[in-house]
Amino acid sequence: MDVHNAFLHGDLDEDVYMKLPPGFHSTASNQVCKLHKSLYGLKQAPRCWFAKFRTALLRYGFTQSSSDYSFFSLNRGSVWLHVLVYVDDLVVAGNHSKAIMAFKAYLSICFHMKDLGPLKYFLGIEVARSPTGIFLCQCKYTLDIISECGLLGAKPVGFPLEQNHNLALTTDTPISDPERYRRLIGRLIYLTVTRPELSYCVHILAQFMQNPLQAHWDAALRVVRYLKGHPGQGIILQSNCDLQLYGWCDSDWASCPLPRRSLTGWIVFLGQSPISWKTKKQHIVSRSTAEAEYHSMATTTCELKWLKALLSSLGIDHPRPMRLYCDSQAALHIAANQVFHERTKHIEVDCHFIRNELLHGNIITQHVPTTTQLADILTKALGKKQFDSFLRKLGIQNLHAPT
Repeated sequence: MDVHNAFLHGDLDEDVYMKLPPGFHSTASNQVCKLHKSLYGLKQAPRCWFAKFRTALLRYGFTQSSSDYSFFSLNRGSVWLHVLVYVDDLVVAGNHSKAIMAFKAYLSICFHMKDLGPLKYFLGIEVARSPTGIFLCQCKYTLDIISECGLLGAKPVGFPLEQNHNLALTTDTPISDPERYRRLIGRLIYLTVTRPELSYCVHILAQFMQNPLQAHWDAALRVVRYLKGHPGQGIILQSNCDLQLYGWCDSDWASCPLPRRSLTGWIVFLGQSPISWKTKKQHIVSRSTAEAEYHSMATTTCELKWLKALLSSLGIDHPRPMRLYCDSQAALHIAANQVFHERTKHIEVDCHFIRNELLHGNIITQHVPTTTQLADILTKALGKKQFDSFLRKLGIQNLHAPT
């Protein structure tokens, strides 16, 4: 659903004055207008609108999730409704069609609404339903990127980033239009919403926004050429999912050649469906591979805990421990060991955090070989054979591929 002129509905909590609009004449030259409602352009307009809409939902009986403030739930016996809000766009889900229609009628009374029908397109994400699940992709968005770069006729490549690229150390010449590079990387960042295999390469390229060089631009165009061969690729949320959370975490020790900070990559599955992933530079310099892996475990554990709370907002209980896969035996031994040593006492906070989660049975750690570590694709550039192998294991599919 879509709200017409959403920001005009908000109620102001403070006094805001404006000049008389053109065409309105007053006998006194020092008169101004006092606003009773918010207007587009006011700094507080988004907050005022959300407060107004939140009040309407709470009045209807919804509760606001403490894990995601833009998510609301209603449970009346066997009937449940969920609402996700993004500015003036809403996604309404439920298990009872009459309850959904009654709620839509209520919203139409409160605001000027437009019902867009079943969810097929939301914020650039295409939604396709089938008996096996819900497929999410950004095919149109991807084709727009390829067209904007003028690469519709280019030859595709099989993987997005070359191995041993050394982009951080290149001394190539600066490009003539840095704004074009920034615009392209910004669009690629949003594409990672449904394309986890792009997380690493986009993370690397996003580090050169300030002063992009020709080598960086060429690498970015290579990513677009990869998209040219796979524009309809995306993820599927399987309907036969067991609703259990599994996390895979990995790190690349001291991968950044200048500050020598390590890279963290993690991906979380709900059953067999990937639902959350990230590639991020660690905020501290790790002294060993084990320490870098341990920081990665702590970050992934935080994400698992948040997703478990979010599932609870959806009415889904998760009584079993969440399984965390790591390919570092040393990091797993640190997590299981209750004694601090000379080499681990400086990471005491993360040690206490993970050990506490293990002690309370919230997570279970398990070792996996590096060759089957799914998060490996999020921390380094892989060759085509490895890249394709991990792509299949991640469950990334191309709904538009010829059969």
